[in-house]
Amino acid sequence: MKSTHRIQPLTSPANQWLKTIRRSVVHGDLTSEGLCVCEGFHLLDEALQCGRQIAVVVISGDAARERVERLLGPLAGARVFEVNERLFHGLAATESPQGVLSLVLAPKWTIGDVCRGSGPLVVLDAVQEPGNAGAILRSAEAFGACGAVFLKGSASPYNAKNIRASAGSLFRLPFVHDVMDIHFLAAANERPRPMFAAMPDGEVPLDRADLRGDCTLIFGNEGRGVRPEIARHATAVRIPTRGVESLNAGVAAGIVLYEAWRQRMSA
Repeated sequence: MKSTHRIQPLTSPANQWLKTIRRSVVHGDLTSEGLCVCEGFHLLDEALQCGRQIAVVVISGDAARERVERLLGPLAGARVFEVNERLFHGLAATESPQGVLSLVLAPKWTIGDVCRGSGPLVVLDAVQEPGNAGAILRSAEAFGACGAVFLKGSASPYNAKNIRASAGSLFRLPFVHDVMDIHFLAAANERPRPMFAAMPDGEVPLDRADLRGDCTLIFGNEGRGVRPEIARHATAVRIPTRGVESLNAGVAAGIVLYEAWRQRMSA
């Protein structure tokens, strides 16, 4: 039988680690130590596979305890705590948590790192719904993007919903967030590439846009779309639709990124 001496029981909601987790979830941002809150076993597994440092794991329930016991080797550097169901539900952002929550050291990149790679560069222009932002990160990784830029006004990549929607892509795809327009445009000018903005009234149908080379793909706010001060630097492309005026930001990004990937593969 596996030893569980490293799993420490916690009973006080005033424990510093639990307070840190609650604060991070409420604010949708990193802890002061640069840790992000990840809920569920999938994200824990992804973090381990990516070699990310895991500082803390909090579990609740027999099923979660049994699974974590099998991970005590890979989790050698982490502190593992067990809490009752009431305390755990006070930490989790989901309505039906899986009984495991981890604090993972977030990766750090610079805007230079993000802009240097090969493949499309994805820009989120005030995409405010965390689920959309996370889905865009996931599609960006799936279809070969070199990285992502969250312009100022976009959802925090460390919002719990964003982390879940990214399904681990946040650990692998280079990104920077809270970037001012002027800093993004300056970095883009250092390595010029064609810019395309996804817009419902774009003059160029998506399948006629030349996305074969390295390019920048811009996706805008769910309500107002790409801002004029950003759109004027780009060619506006539209996804031809029938019966609907526009698509969800996450869905639209997936379609545009797939088309860019298809064109590169065909070329």
